[in-house]
Amino acid sequence: MNSLFRFVRARHRAARKAANLLIASALALGLAAPAFAEPPLDKTEIRYQGWAGQVTFIELADDLGYLAPLKLKWVGNTISGPQDIQTVVTGDIDIGGAFYGAILKLIAVKAPIKAVVGYYGSDDNTYNGYYVKADSPIRTARDLIGKKVAVNTLGAHLEFVLREYLARNGLTPAEAKQVMLVAIPPVSGEQALRQGQVEVTTLNGVLRDKALERGGIRSLFADTDLFGNFTGGSYVLRDKFIRDNPEASRKLIEGVSRAIAWAQTTPPEDVRARFERIISERKRNEDATPIKYWKSTGVASKGGLISDAEIQVWIDWLEKDGLFKPGQIKASDTYTNAFNYFRPGKTAEAQ
Repeated sequence: MNSLFRFVRARHRAARKAANLLIASALALGLAAPAFAEPPLDKTEIRYQGWAGQVTFIELADDLGYLAPLKLKWVGNTISGPQDIQTVVTGDIDIGGAFYGAILKLIAVKAPIKAVVGYYGSDDNTYNGYYVKADSPIRTARDLIGKKVAVNTLGAHLEFVLREYLARNGLTPAEAKQVMLVAIPPVSGEQALRQGQVEVTTLNGVLRDKALERGGIRSLFADTDLFGNFTGGSYVLRDKFIRDNPEASRKLIEGVSRAIAWAQTTPPEDVRARFERIISERKRNEDATPIKYWKSTGVASKGGLISDAEIQVWIDWLEKDGLFKPGQIKASDTYTNAFNYFRPGKTAEAQ
């Protein structure tokens, strides 16, 4: 009987010891868990296009350390938002950005992309203006009939804003079609105006400020005259990229949205200094002069959060212009804030 008691007591001690070991192991794992909370990335290299003489928010996010361990691969430069997002659609790059109207047109023809973070727009410091010579007879929208207007590319922000300006000022669709758009690289816009190749040119940033310093031109109107302060476009990802690489998508867009918020809240002189350093260190043989004139992001929401309202204005315009059927596109189907660092409920810091 005593031997049986000793056996049972020994088994009990062994079981209790094993339980204590399990508890200790669980506690150790629990204490260590935060170090391993970040899931492994499904993709580690992100391909993108840059802009000569500018720093994209993708590049800023990388420089700030918000993308690690993701690595960026620059595949060249673009001068056109529509070209940038078309390159996303074809799979030649992973992320690109454009005006919402251009994004919506691609989605309408079943391009499998989603807007994921607003990255540019217009405000009191950063906007697109439409300029004529100081002695030009052009004073009103109707004066533009039969005239040539320089824009950086067709089917994008500058064309949409111009056409809205014409419509709000009473021009019929037939009359608006008589206003001729000429695609000219932004750096050539001022020269084209002064030499009489076009009657109106579009200018922003350093190109606008330098042209105004030289004198001899005046403003006809600006995009903020029509829409106030607004986010005008976003970065997009392919649907397949999001499905195949959910963790990389999250890391990338969280990082970009944090970089946008950093630029929104950091003194402009500090942002310019960082941009200048980034351009100098990447050694692409480019002119960094435009950075000296950088004033603001132009992004209306914290970290580029997207809303139905900022997309709906362009859906309404496309429907009014006959390019979309009523109800063809639903704003909420065209974007996601799921990866934005400042999405509701993400963290207390992100509120």
